[in-house]
Amino acid sequence: MDSLISQIDINRLPKHIAIIMDGNGRWAAEQGKERLYGHYHGVESVRNIVEGSSELGIGCLTLYAFSTENWDRPQQEVSGLMALLADTVRKEVPLLNKNNIKLHVIGDMSMMPPFAVKALEESMFLTSQNNGLNLIMALSYSSRWEITNAVKNIAQDVIAGKVNADEINQDTVHQYLATGKFPDPELMIRTSGEFRISNFLLYQLAYAELYFTDTRWPDFRKENLYEAIIDFQNRERRFGKTGAQIQQEEAIA
Repeated sequence: MDSLISQIDINRLPKHIAIIMDGNGRWAAEQGKERLYGHYHGVESVRNIVEGSSELGIGCLTLYAFSTENWDRPQQEVSGLMALLADTVRKEVPLLNKNNIKLHVIGDMSMMPPFAVKALEESMFLTSQNNGLNLIMALSYSSRWEITNAVKNIAQDVIAGKVNADEINQDTVHQYLATGKFPDPELMIRTSGEFRISNFLLYQLAYAELYFTDTRWPDFRKENLYEAIIDFQNRERRFGKTGAQIQQEEAIA
């Protein structure tokens, strides 16, 4: 692990990393266990990756924990996940405060059971004074829900005279998104070998580097995160420009 850390350029870290934590159910099935068994073990990966991101000095980490589509899963699994979420988030508050980590939640919390909402709100309040890593949990979240909600809010503000329709630009849209106060992710990681974005931060990932790994989420640890960051730092990010333009700009800088 130490050799991997030594390969990371601390001055070129992604400001925002987003992760689709996939593979809990398949990991459990491979062990002959129920899906919830995988979710319980996935919690340790969350703790490990949050800690690793904080140690490196990453500004924002968004974890896709539960999508709006996940509500259609078997009721036993959904109920177990909500109970696990509420229990875990409360237990993790002391560690979050110890590491100066601030918790945020994005998603349609109106769909979540009251006990889970209460646990999340209490944990966000108890970590609200921290100014280190911003840990953003995407819960009951989908990007289409988020974008639709942003459009509705912009329309309402145009009608109310708060926004001039002719002056709406990309920055305006960004401000109305659930992640409006955070920079867009520069690196998106998906575990478990799937090659999909799955309705996750569709607007924000426009120029993110995408990294896919076969590793199941319960097996994903700091060294896997380091490998993803090293891969990110070895890529040339052009944002629509040519490689020659980027090299020239870097030479001037």
